[in-house]
Amino acid sequence: MSLSIGIVGLPNVGKSTLFNALTEKTVPAENYPFCTIDPSVGIVAVPDSRLEKLNDFSHSQKKIPAAIEFVDIAGLVAGASEGQGLGNKFLAHIRETDAIAQVVRIFEDENIIHVSGKIDPIDDIGVINLELILADMQTVTKRLSNIERDVKRGDKDAVREKTALSRILPALEEGKLASTVTLDEHELAIVKTMHLLSMKPILYILNKRSGGGSKNLDELNDERYKVLIEFFKDNGAGHVIVDAKIESELKDFVGEEREMFRAELGASRDDGVNDLIMKSYDILGLMTYFTTGEDETRAWTIRKNSTAPVAGMAIHTDFRDKFIRAEVIRYDKLLEAGAYSIAREKGWVRTEGKEYIVQDGDVIEFRI
Repeated sequence: MSLSIGIVGLPNVGKSTLFNALTEKTVPAENYPFCTIDPSVGIVAVPDSRLEKLNDFSHSQKKIPAAIEFVDIAGLVAGASEGQGLGNKFLAHIRETDAIAQVVRIFEDENIIHVSGKIDPIDDIGVINLELILADMQTVTKRLSNIERDVKRGDKDAVREKTALSRILPALEEGKLASTVTLDEHELAIVKTMHLLSMKPILYILNKRSGGGSKNLDELNDERYKVLIEFFKDNGAGHVIVDAKIESELKDFVGEEREMFRAELGASRDDGVNDLIMKSYDILGLMTYFTTGEDETRAWTIRKNSTAPVAGMAIHTDFRDKFIRAEVIRYDKLLEAGAYSIAREKGWVRTEGKEYIVQDGDVIEFRI
């Protein structure tokens, strides 16, 4: 399943540093046939303790985690929607992703100049979101013009599309993201085909910096940080705090040596990067099921609310087309049993049919 999240941000906010930190979590691309081999794409493992436990349970020869793509997108400046800077490249690349990780700087450091000359997270968010909105206004206005002839001749799909876009356009003109507009199921399906930038889920990444004389707004209890958190609450927006520079510097160290250098750099044990990966996985609407045995324990990525045959497609299309049944057990119940045979005796292994909705953490064996 090829789903990606684009890392965006203004200059000097730590966007590329964050991408470098994420590359520590990369996995061999050959295990994920959907992946693009590109320097700006990181195939990043989703941290999951359940995979480790199942791997130990089965004494597997191979362990393969779930993974998502992070794309390091060209930097943005005000006026991107009009082609300023690398604006056209930025907008084209972000249109190809499924969600946005927007990096916002929350540290002050006189040695790292901010593009606007001051540290103001809300202002940074406003600049980027406005460019997304302005680009979408162009897209929606052009589309409304193009479908007018079909609307006049009574084409039902065109009428429905016009209705949806006519509700989105005023919101964009008011400076609101397209995602703030409530659409019904049919309208949403139509609008999704347009790949509107401000319709994509956004996860805000608050980048702080430890040591070196930097001052972090969250630690200072700064008013700018309070306003930022209120913005997230008011908009129901997800966010995570990271220290990208520390993790980028530590990515070549392991074990005790890594923790020693981390302490010397004045950073806490929680870098926030794993939290970022897991929250990105979640906003993409993804979940995990497992297969496990002596040869391999693997975490499979599927969309939430997938039926068993659809989930089986992650392995091979035959598991959808020739599906007969699936034998399912919760990963924790399998571990509790200690062996498949005991789990079967206890009745914990269930036989499920085509209508079964796979749950996060299921261990499944498909029958065809």
